[in-house]
Amino acid sequence: QVQLVESGGGLVQAGGSLRLSCATSERSVSIVRMRWFRQAPGKEREFVAGITWNSGNTDYADSVKGRFTISRDNAKNTGYLQMNDLKLEETAVYVCAASVIRLSVEYSYWGLGTQVTVSS
Repeated sequence: QVQLVESGGGLVQAGGSLRLSCATSERSVSIVRMRWFRQAPGKEREFVAGITWNSGNTDYADSVKGRFTISRDNAKNTGYLQMNDLKLEETAVYVCAASVIRLSVEYSYWGLGTQVTVSS
């Protein structure tokens, strides 16, 4: 069982920045794709950003384009989400999800999430 561990959340003022990390519990797994989602209280989970591991190709929700950057460190099997110019309405639990290959089978895993609170 691969575990994803998010870190980097916290309290930040509107307009500020945070960098989230998502690390896999096993260095040997082959990550296919990593995505970040967020869920605010009373709202549905929404896609934020995604990265294809080998190519580095990225995609973003329209609401975060130009402010958020997703990246990865192949050697550490860790993904990152740099969030700049954060807005009050982006207060949410941010969760990473990864598709990995283990013994030639693709699996999907989810982290438990990290809280991001944007204050005025």
